[in-house]
Parts: sequence; structure tokens; C-alpha cells
Amino acid sequence: MRPDLSTSYLGLPLSGPLMASASPMTGRLDSLLALEAAGASAVVLPSLFEEEVLAEESQLADLMDAGEDFAEFSGSPLPELEQPDLGAGAHVNLVRRAKEQLRIPVIASLNATRPGSWQRYASQLADAGADALELNLYTMAADPSVGAADVELAHLAAIEAVKIAVDIPLAVKLSPYYSAMSKFASLAVDAGADGLVLFNRFYAPDLDLERLSLLARADLSEPDDQRIALRWLGILRGQLPEVGLACTSGVHSGSEIIKALLVGADVACTASAILRRGPEAVAVMLAEAERWMTAHEYTGVTQLRGSMSAASVEDSSAYERAQYQAVLHSGRYA
Repeated sequence: MRPDLSTSYLGLPLSGPLMASASPMTGRLDSLLALEAAGASAVVLPSLFEEEVLAEESQLADLMDAGEDFAEFSGSPLPELEQPDLGAGAHVNLVRRAKEQLRIPVIASLNATRPGSWQRYASQLADAGADALELNLYTMAADPSVGAADVELAHLAAIEAVKIAVDIPLAVKLSPYYSAMSKFASLAVDAGADGLVLFNRFYAPDLDLERLSLLARADLSEPDDQRIALRWLGILRGQLPEVGLACTSGVHSGSEIIKALLVGADVACTASAILRRGPEAVAVMLAEAERWMTAHEYTGVTQLRGSMSAASVEDSSAYERAQYQAVLHSGRYA
């Protein structure tokens, strides 16, 4: 008998444990359809970044302000022009088109910076039909006058504001850099998060030594990048038993899907594997996970999920300092 791959996340029933994370592949309708056909159980659309939206809307405003200066003859009426798909409208329209074409859940993603923007953009994405919203808390705290408590309070205020503004499930994508992860995760749930996505990857600049310039480069993840998420998923599963948990970064094969489920994730998310190998990577990864479950006699995701979390294993210290000590004394290095 084939194992049952169905699961749920944020209260949404899913056909399987693998979602497509936000990436250029989820920003086009053709690739969204290909991902659905390959077995992705949900898709996260590219994040609406407030800075990009404001820049595009400013360009559009400048164009419209030019007015009749673009007319062939002074005083002649301008033709009716279709406004370009820019700003927040591009994200809203993608949500609408995706919902019209896809049968799987469509999750919108939002990254704003200022009070008021969170609520406004969240409402627009929800009104367009998104099944859920992923709040991307990507903040580089480089201002020496801003402390850790200030950053955390701002993040919690954003979660609370968005939860008030929308009536769809809310996931919060966290970075691994909070000084007390368990406490902040609990506070995020109290503020309104229905689920947590572990973890956001902060891309860092590189240096061009010939041109002496900074390089912005998006390095794709590797399987080892999953390990920090596995630790915290294993810890948080028992602490937040009713909260949806998603594992992202480093999910490249069926092995990473299984590992995420074992420590307590409801779903694994992948972007780099899709960017490297195309939408068909989803089908391959799901087949690998299914073969492993069959070989190990698991009947389904529900039986597998959380069976190796910190709350389920005999010695939970393996998730904490004891593991660090064991690695140092083992003499085994990759």
C-alpha cells in the first residue's frame, strides 16, 4: 500500500508535504502550472517588497505627470493607454491569475518596512484571493541606536497589525538570528501568527577584487543549509504543538523532506532545487520521499511527523549544547 502523503498547513489541506517557495519560478503563471502538475501542494508567490513597489509606483507617477508633453501636438488628447503592471498591482494581479488557474493553495508573500504599509498591502493581497499570507520579516539591524528588543517589538507589532487587517491564515517567515528563538516564536504566535517558516536566508555581499566593488549575488542553498532549521523545528514542535511549521532552505531531495517531517515540520519548502532542475524536481523529490516511507513501513505523513522532535526522543539534549560537545569530541568532520 502506498503511503498517504497528504498533510495540512495553516489549516489548509495539502496533497503532499512539498511546497514551492517564493522564487522567480513562482512569479509566472506557466511555471506555477508546471509546479502544480509536478506535485507541489501549494505555492508561495514572490514577495511584495515595499521598496520595489514604491520605486515602481514613483516611476509610473512621473510618467503620468508628464501628461500632454508626450502628445504629438500641444493640446491634443492623449490616447487611452493601459497602465503597466507595476507596483503592488503586479503582485495583486498575479494572485488573481494564479487563483483562477490553480487548484492548489496560493500563498502571497509580503515584506514591508513602515507602519501602515503592512496592513495596506496585506489587505490588497488577501482581497485578491490569496489562501494565506506569508509575512517575510527581513530586517538588517545595522543602526547602532536600535537594539534587539526594538527590532523584536517592531516585528511583533507588524504581525499583530497584519493579523488584524486580514482574515486569512498568517505565516511568519523568521530569520535564525533572534537571540532567544523559542521565546520570540511564542510571542509571534501570541501576536497572531498561525504558522512559522524556518528560516529566511540573508544574502550577503561578495567582493570583486579586480574592480574593487561589492557584488550582489543570490547563492542557491545546499542540503547542509537545512540543519539549523531542523534543530529549531525539533525544539519548537513540542513547544508549539498547534502551530503550523514549515521547513525551508536546503530542501533538495526526498531525504530533506523526510528529515523535516521527522523533526516536526508540517511541510517542506523548496526553491533552489526548482531553480536548478526545473519544476520536474518536485516530482522526483516526492517520489524519493515516498520510496523511503514505503521502505520503512510508514503509512503516511501523519505517522511520521514529529517522531524525532525534541519532545519525542529520549535525550532531547541532542538538540542543544550536548550535540555541540559531541561533535567537538567525535573527531568526525565532513
